[in-house]
Amino acid sequence: MSAHTILEHAPIGAIVAWSDGTPQPPERHHRKLDAWTTNNSQGRLIRKQGVPGAGVIDPHASFTLHEADYGAGGVIAIRVHRTFSLASSLSFAIVERPAVGSVRVFDRAGDHAELVYLAPHRAAAEQWLFEHGYPNAVLEEVSPDEAAADAVEGRAAA
Repeated sequence: MSAHTILEHAPIGAIVAWSDGTPQPPERHHRKLDAWTTNNSQGRLIRKQGVPGAGVIDPHASFTLHEADYGAGGVIAIRVHRTFSLASSLSFAIVERPAVGSVRVFDRAGDHAELVYLAPHRAAAEQWLFEHGYPNAVLEEVSPDEAAADAVEGRAAA
């Protein structure tokens, strides 16, 4: 899939993989493997910017994936996000879609909202919010309509 297809069809909370199509080097080649991993990995879709609508494509449109967290003792020191533009030459694939009934927790309402947590159900989302304290958070349940739209468009709903 292209970056454009991900921007249009992947739901927020989906796991998206990207690849440059090159084969993975052997484990013993640490530098080559690190370089390869930069262009061949996966992450959770947390934000879409400039989403195309009604045939109009924003040339600056992009999407952001949460790739990893690094830290110790329950404290996240570094959060790795990757943002891809429509001009990306990488190939993308939707690995997993959020389950129907799961709840997305956004840091705020509006176009600049970013997914901060994907809970299995509303009670878990509310508990997570209580523990992490996002005062302007917005909860959004993954609806059966999203899965139905995927089935109609010929994609399997996860």
